[in-house]
Amino acid sequence: MLTTPRPVSVVKHLRTHATVLGSSVATLWLVFGVDAVLGGALLQFGIVPRSVDGLRGIVFAPFLHRDLAHLTANTASLLLLGWLVMLRDPRHFALVGLSAAVGAGVLCWLLGAPNSIHIGASGVIFGFLGFLIFAGWYARSLASVALSILVIALWGGLVFGVLPGAPGISWQAHLGGFLGGALAARRFAR
Repeated sequence: MLTTPRPVSVVKHLRTHATVLGSSVATLWLVFGVDAVLGGALLQFGIVPRSVDGLRGIVFAPFLHRDLAHLTANTASLLLLGWLVMLRDPRHFALVGLSAAVGAGVLCWLLGAPNSIHIGASGVIFGFLGFLIFAGWYARSLASVALSILVIALWGGLVFGVLPGAPGISWQAHLGGFLGGALAARRFAR
């Protein structure tokens, strides 16, 4: 269910949204900068499928990006879809993000190609997408359904990213994140 703030608190809500999104994006860019200075040394902390050391990547992988194009693409999607999640309820941003990160990480760890390293925030982004699509179904409020329809109309084509496709793109993270977001939508509908 979408929250409907009183006119007096709209500015407060927007300030909260900007702070949360700005902090999240700033963290991604800061980690990228540190990794650039270290010559890519942090990328080893991504998800390495079926290895004990690779489990730590479930926590670290969403913050790691291979290059500027990868980070820029994830930044734009995180800002747009993350803000739509916060329109429903600002408290959902972190919880949906965590559910998506765990779903993406576990699926990468279980199904990822041997000798690969999975990194990037796209699992979280697909989690936001899954959450926004299914939140209308589970909440069954007019505003939630309208937001779900809008998300499907504008970004529904991204769902195909959960299928195996281009080499070097982790469909496992996309699928796991999407499922994590869908589960969060069900949980928050109660």
